Amino acid sequence: MKSVLIIGGMKQGVDILKTLSASKAFKIVAVIDKEEKSPVVQYAKRKKMDCGTSWKPFINDKLDIILDASGDQSNFEDIMRMKSAHTVVIPYDVVNLVSQLISQKENLIKQLKKRTYQQQLILELTHDAMIAINSDEEITLFNPSAEKITDLKSRQVLGKKINQVMPSTRLTRVMETGQPEINQEQQLENGKKIITTRLPIHDSKGHVLGAFAVFKDITVIEDMAEEVTNLKSIQTMLTAIIQSSEEAISVVDEHGRGLIVNPAYMKLTGLSEKDVIGKPATTDISEGESMHMQVLRTRKPVRGVRMRVGPSKRDVIVNVAPVIVNGKLKGSVGVIQDMSEITSLTNELHRARQIIRTLEAKYSFEDIIGHSEEMRLVIEQAKLAASTPITILLRGESGTGKELFAHAIHNASDRKYNKFIRVNCAAISESLLESEMFGYEEGAFSGAKRGGKRGYFEEANGGSIFLDEIGELSTHMQAKLLRVLQEKEIVRVGGTKPVTVNVRVITATNVNLEKRIAEGSFREDLYYRLNRMPIFIPPLRQRREDIADLSAHLINKINQDYGRNIEGISSEAIDVLMEYHWPGNVRELENVLGRAIIHMNFHEKQILARDIPPLNKPEVKTDHQIPNLKINGTLSEQLNDYEKEIIKKALKENHMNKTKTAQDLGISVRNLYYKIDKYEIEKDGMQ
Repeated sequence: MKSVLIIGGMKQGVDILKTLSASKAFKIVAVIDKEEKSPVVQYAKRKKMDCGTSWKPFINDKLDIILDASGDQSNFEDIMRMKSAHTVVIPYDVVNLVSQLISQKENLIKQLKKRTYQQQLILELTHDAMIAINSDEEITLFNPSAEKITDLKSRQVLGKKINQVMPSTRLTRVMETGQPEINQEQQLENGKKIITTRLPIHDSKGHVLGAFAVFKDITVIEDMAEEVTNLKSIQTMLTAIIQSSEEAISVVDEHGRGLIVNPAYMKLTGLSEKDVIGKPATTDISEGESMHMQVLRTRKPVRGVRMRVGPSKRDVIVNVAPVIVNGKLKGSVGVIQDMSEITSLTNELHRARQIIRTLEAKYSFEDIIGHSEEMRLVIEQAKLAASTPITILLRGESGTGKELFAHAIHNASDRKYNKFIRVNCAAISESLLESEMFGYEEGAFSGAKRGGKRGYFEEANGGSIFLDEIGELSTHMQAKLLRVLQEKEIVRVGGTKPVTVNVRVITATNVNLEKRIAEGSFREDLYYRLNRMPIFIPPLRQRREDIADLSAHLINKINQDYGRNIEGISSEAIDVLMEYHWPGNVRELENVLGRAIIHMNFHEKQILARDIPPLNKPEVKTDHQIPNLKINGTLSEQLNDYEKEIIKKALKENHMNKTKTAQDLGISVRNLYYKIDKYEIEKDGMQ
């Protein structure tokens, strides 16, 4: 159980306090606010929680979490200085955001409860009798109309087997066959006759979960029908039933012309009787196909069809059934249900999820494609790095997937639920980079926002920041970054007060930093800070065995982007790709496959060798002899030079496959990597 101290806040503090106090995972140590009559303190007192006006007496090593809902920056800085090392401090901005999300969630729940209550009220007040059973044939629904017609009470039948209560039932047969039975007559045990529609209940996978029946008492209607011979009288009676229904109903004749609409229909669609009666069934449809016309063509009912109706394009669900008398089709009846409110709530929920997703990194280690020995070693190293707070330097050529590894490392770390900020150091001009990285105070420069602005490091506080193209930073910005890494604090542009930040720094570069240091364009002290955990991501030419898996993954991605349906790539085409040098790595491979797919016909399902665009293949050198070495230097130096040339020759002959090279040389793969790094073979190039 985590101990929590809540400091300050009006509505925000109350929202957080209510949520945490309802969970058994948290223990509220105290609630602090300078104002004793503030809402959060009043709520805490009602719940008999400890309260106070100063937080300092409650700071100790046993405190796990401090929620700063006061919004006072100086107060926050004092907390950060006095807190224990393991105590997590959640700043006001995060508390405010969580409070907003809690409020949105509560509003959604209230609206959904209201909707559920309305639906339950409809079931209770509807004139149609309704019975439902589950997969064990037990009664789960028995509304008041069903009680009235069957002379049974819901409290007596709920939970019992349907066959025990109503031996004449056919709901079990519908559940067994999975087929609906529409407008069937049935005589109940009390002698009443009903007209019923029985439907199976399926889940999303088509499994039968139970069955549902809706029925009306037709005993009185049948008695009247024996006496009434005037068709007009019968029509008048049926029209009255439809007009009194609270559900929107429309009736058309066998030719699809409007016969009857009730007030609920006119209210829902915004159309009057003169707009519909005698007009084609398509008159009221704004978007979608007429279900009346479909039912008249097929003589089969349709259920749960989404469409838009009326001038206001109201979003509705339509159920339509045919009207068949003595085997002859006489028309169809449609019942329309409004979906606008449910759609609105769904959209609100979607927007809330989008807000939450902005705080997350996109990729994990499962998204990294590669089964070669080289990639397995790199992934293991990256997973080890993710479990530590150390600064990470991702190195590799352009297009090898450095950003993908940065995402995966963040998502595998204990910071995965906090922000992941990405910064391309080469894409932001030098004049803007400092203010973007570290923020600025109000009035720091012309055009500065009122109240100042938080920088990337403050935004990433508690999470991770990924600095791509780190080798492109100016020496001025390198000094600023070095201070952040050493002191764990930043100073906004135009400000003097340092701001403490707790950020995991992940950097990446495709340039030779050692060469930059020699040239004087990169600080050596910053290099040693960044290079504590270097991870070298191999180029594609050094892991050619991954090309087939990468191609399959990239084809699926391109299919989604281009709307294509390419099923795979031939082995001959893979051979063509395996022979290429891939200076652009995985990014270039995606480009080549994309160009191939664009020029393929839509009926073609597989990329063939002829579809691969021309590749500029490097010339193959036939002379693999080790060059004559000059006697220059000590014996150890000459042996190192000779060993370096042997490794380079073996790598060339094995097409940069390190696993095969290590086997040929009789050494381990790790030892081979050590020697490649020692002799700087990849940095010097293989030419």
